[in-house]
Amino acid sequence: MSKTNYKRLGDYIREVDVRNRDLKVTRLMGINIGKYFMPSVANVIGTDLSNYKVVAKNQFACNLMHVGRDEKIPMAMLENNEFVIVSPAYFVFQISQLESLLPEYLMMWFRNSHFDKEAWFYTDCDVRGGMTKSALLDMKLPIPPIDQQRKLVAEYNAIQQRIKLNEQLIVKLEETAQAIYRKMFVDGIDKNNLPDGWRINRFTNILKLSGGGTPDTSNLTYWNGNIPFFSPADISNGYYTFTTEKHISKEGLNNCSSRLYPQDSIFITARGTVGKVTIIGVPMAMNQSCYGIDVTNCNYVYYIHQFVLDIIEKMRKEAIGAVFSALVTKDFEIQITVDPPEKEKIKYNTKVTYLYSKIKYLSIENNILIKLQSLLLTKMGQ
Repeated sequence: MSKTNYKRLGDYIREVDVRNRDLKVTRLMGINIGKYFMPSVANVIGTDLSNYKVVAKNQFACNLMHVGRDEKIPMAMLENNEFVIVSPAYFVFQISQLESLLPEYLMMWFRNSHFDKEAWFYTDCDVRGGMTKSALLDMKLPIPPIDQQRKLVAEYNAIQQRIKLNEQLIVKLEETAQAIYRKMFVDGIDKNNLPDGWRINRFTNILKLSGGGTPDTSNLTYWNGNIPFFSPADISNGYYTFTTEKHISKEGLNNCSSRLYPQDSIFITARGTVGKVTIIGVPMAMNQSCYGIDVTNCNYVYYIHQFVLDIIEKMRKEAIGAVFSALVTKDFEIQITVDPPEKEKIKYNTKVTYLYSKIKYLSIENNILIKLQSLLLTKMGQ
């Protein structure tokens, strides 16, 4: 695609400013940096929602206030017919020339890394690193013939649909693994009358938690190596994590308090995104905001994974009324739980091996599909 095809965004869109005066729309949404609408976490009790902006199908909303900080423009397009409302501070717009520009194609461009990189250079110098509306309108994008746009959108949507189907199947497999765990180790288990070989034990007597650390960020030789460096920001929605945003070098690993955890180790996020549990699909190091469980030579990894998930859920429920904002070693030390004999743990592992193998396979496939999507987005700017 020739760069002569680049056009000014402001020539193809127009602002929409419809307020929720009659209070008919109640779905308040925010926008994440993944560029999707999400239910707002803002406390709106007592807030007058009549001044909030209404977004309709194929309209866009974006938050221009933190572009410099996030290095992305939180931008989303409403794909269904259910109206939503967003913050009055958001910029809402729609395409004014539908015969020349498809909404789905424009949203694809907004997900292109080239768009975010260019947007970052437009950010102003205030503390929050905001971007002006006029700067956004002055940005340019490639607008090929409408038939070519439809083709790109169709390719992107086909990949997205496969990802969604895989995600749905993964959820079903996870629910099955959890149900089997509960049937064997939770439901109907009387702590005062345990089966032979079962006992009550302390979490930290059952599993050993290890920590992580971060190499000196000012030493460039420690970074951008080939060792994945896990932080809470890398947590995935499913059971497995295969990729990390940052990587460190072998020298960086040797000069921090983390170590290289082998594949299938279990990580628990302790700060930031708290209480998330993941199995690492490749060897990784991790930062100090996590705990690691090394499962080397263990023949019931899947039991451990479910056991940790169950304990974290118990801790989360116990934290109701308090802020579940961090996990420290003491939180695990005080957890007293049922500890079945090893043969029962191995039995569970055997029952769910196929489920976990399928989950892992589908997760790997989705990672590949996401990379294909990125390549497709990259083609838009060429």
